Amino acid sequence: MTTNTKAYFAAILYALIVGFSFMFVKLSLIVATPLDTLAHRFTIALIIASVIIILKKVPLNMTKRAVWRILPLALIYPILFFTFQTFGLVYASSSEAGIIQATVPVFTLLLAAFFLKEHTTPLQKISVLLSVSGVIYIFVMNGASIDSQNMKGIILILLSALTASCNTVLARRLVKQYSFFTVTYVMTFFGFIFFNVVAIGNHTMTHTMLLFIEPLSSGTFIVAILYLGALSSLATSFFSNYALLHIEASKMSVFSNLATLISIIAGVFFLNETIEKYHMIGTLIILVGVAGTIYCRKKV
Repeated sequence: MTTNTKAYFAAILYALIVGFSFMFVKLSLIVATPLDTLAHRFTIALIIASVIIILKKVPLNMTKRAVWRILPLALIYPILFFTFQTFGLVYASSSEAGIIQATVPVFTLLLAAFFLKEHTTPLQKISVLLSVSGVIYIFVMNGASIDSQNMKGIILILLSALTASCNTVLARRLVKQYSFFTVTYVMTFFGFIFFNVVAIGNHTMTHTMLLFIEPLSSGTFIVAILYLGALSSLATSFFSNYALLHIEASKMSVFSNLATLISIIAGVFFLNETIEKYHMIGTLIILVGVAGTIYCRKKV
């Protein structure tokens, strides 16, 4: 198996895990608050990452310089990304979250143009507008039938898509300077520190520490948190950082569309969520726009 093949395989695994993660977040939120869910999932992620590094004797470049350079990326992903995603899923369905996730390639293209000075063709610009119009269409149709709480959820999920794009662009640079093991571990470590400090601090001030531990007695929560910690928090960082070491950021972002399809299927079949006609129309518009942003490139 060639290096490029391994990179694309890692990208596919990343998409599969992300696609099902929305469903598991929804399941975890049945018995725990968003902050508690994030604290527990990153505790699991850090424990597993540490065990792997110790057993496999993986070398890490944990110098002060390396940590400070990776810190801005860790603030974006996982801290901002998972905060927006988890709180967004309190108000939006996993299917809707998956649909909005399809905008990641568009955001990635725009950010790459701004930070990496990559130029876009007129057709790409039109495709970006088309994809954005798909999101606006879903917003408008949602607003016509449901309350503002759902709209709040969709806005938060949209912000999570934006931070995912920022991660893709920034990580592309960092994994060329440091090993993807180092980048993944530092990101996971900061996620663990941030979410546990916030969650435990909140329970300490309100004298409700038992509520922090209580969800661990639920079998559903344990399964969900193991998936979210081991796979959605840790493995996705590992797979995406590995893929970004070998393939361009814009190509990597396309795999978010596979995640969109999986999340919609998971929401319908496992959570009994309803997909309206306007969801499907909006999804189609977004995906056509995404295809245009990726494939309508200037020939070099």
